[in-house]
Formats: sequence, C-alpha cells, structure tokens
Amino acid sequence: MADTLEPGRITSLRAFDIGRPLGKGRFGKVYLARVNSTDFILALKVLDREEIMSTPRAETQALREIEVMRSLRHPNVVRMYDFFAEDDRLVLMLEYAAHGEMFIQLRKRKRFSERRSAKYICEVADGLAYLHTKDIIHRDIKPENLFLGLDGQVKIGDFGWSVHSPTEGQRTLCGTLSYLSPEMVLGLPHGKAIDIWALGVLAYEFIVGKEPFEADDSAGPRLVHKRICNCDVQFPSFVSDGAKDFILSLLQLKPEDRMPLEQVPEHPWIVAMRSKSR
Repeated sequence: MADTLEPGRITSLRAFDIGRPLGKGRFGKVYLARVNSTDFILALKVLDREEIMSTPRAETQALREIEVMRSLRHPNVVRMYDFFAEDDRLVLMLEYAAHGEMFIQLRKRKRFSERRSAKYICEVADGLAYLHTKDIIHRDIKPENLFLGLDGQVKIGDFGWSVHSPTEGQRTLCGTLSYLSPEMVLGLPHGKAIDIWALGVLAYEFIVGKEPFEADDSAGPRLVHKRICNCDVQFPSFVSDGAKDFILSLLQLKPEDRMPLEQVPEHPWIVAMRSKSR
C-alpha cells in the first residue's frame, strides 16, 4: 500500500470509496475510506463547517488541529495527509489506525498488564518528545485520543486542544478534568510539563484501570481538583513498586521535578518490563 498522497491532488469526497464509520465526534464523523482506483486506505474526518462556525472556539480548534498536524511526521503521531473544504464540509485525510481507539481496547481488557502498559507509555513518550521538539504541547493526552496502528503501535491523535508554544506562558484551562496538571488547576502559567503529568495519569489508568484522581460524582470537580493539587494517589496492592516509582516520577507537583520524556526509556521499571518481552 502506498504511504503518501500528493498534497492538493484530492479536493472532493468523490475521489473516495467511503466505507464504515470509525467514530463520531462533536462536529462530524470519521470514516474508513479508500482512494478510488488505488489500494490507499485512510480515515476521513468529515466536519460540519456551519456547526463549527456557529460554535464558540470550535473554529479555532479545527484550524489549530490542521495547522499543527500538517507538519508532523512521526511513527507515534497520527499523520494528516491533506485536507480540503467541499460545500458545507471540512475534510481531514488522516492515517488509518487499524486497531482503533486505545480507550476501547482498555475498556475491553479492564486494565493492561504492566508489560503492555510500559510498551504503550514508551511510545506515547516518544511521540510527545517529538512534539515538544517542535514546541507543540498536546494538552489532552488520554486513552480516547490515542490510537493503535496495524502493528499495534500507539499513535497520538486529536490535536484540537494543542498549541504551538515556545515559552511556558500558557494559561488556558483546557483538556480533560482528571488529566489536568496542578498548575492548570491553579490557573498558573504552564508549558510542556503538563503533557508529562498527563503521561503519569495515563500510566496509572493503563495499569489500574481507572484514573488516579477520580472522585464520586456527587463531590463534583472541586474534590478532583483538590486531589490533583495534593497529588493524592492511592495504589492498589497489585501495582509493583517499580510501576509506582515510575508513575510518581511523572506526577510531581512542581513541573521542573517531573522526569524528562527522554529519560522514560531508561527508568528501571521500563527497562525491566522491556526485558520480559524479549
């Protein structure tokens, strides 16, 4: 199968044989598709332009996603081949992740083994490190925004909340409640380290099967915020000491104390899990 498309060559949905829906978002759907008369398979994210234009901040998010994704080339990041507008639709031509959302896989299995979790976390860390070299902060890392390719490799997707930020001066409160970093909760300037915090939350959810800072629905977001700002993490007995140490090295209250992404593959727990898979 070809792995590239000539930019600007396709400008209409008529160029595709459109198959089954892969997912549904706030402003449209994602479909499996094949470029006519070829074996090129991809995912089409078809957005309703009128709905986007009439919803506050939605247009900014859609344009930001396109602007960020168009330049990204990394095995752990969903690739956007091209995009075009047709009638009342905005169409993003995306890399097809054959095994779908990480969220669905996690819900099926309830939780992942530590070995599988370590593999996935390493791949997410590698993708994030690449984004950070381009001064891009994802700002919404969670299982719903991760995808699995045909070979089982993790792909970071959904860049609607991402931002290009060479400095540490972001103040927008965005993302998913239980994945927010302390500095975001407190309304402080934030930078790339919020993605490192989210990686720690993700590692916990992979291994335990639930989020570390969740609270009873009746308590509302205030208790979640309190638990985040106190780094109130409780580990079940089945979590190994190595996994605990790894997670807590990411879930540090001070951004500067969080383990750099480049050091993730060198952490003793990661090394131990990788040796088990050989």
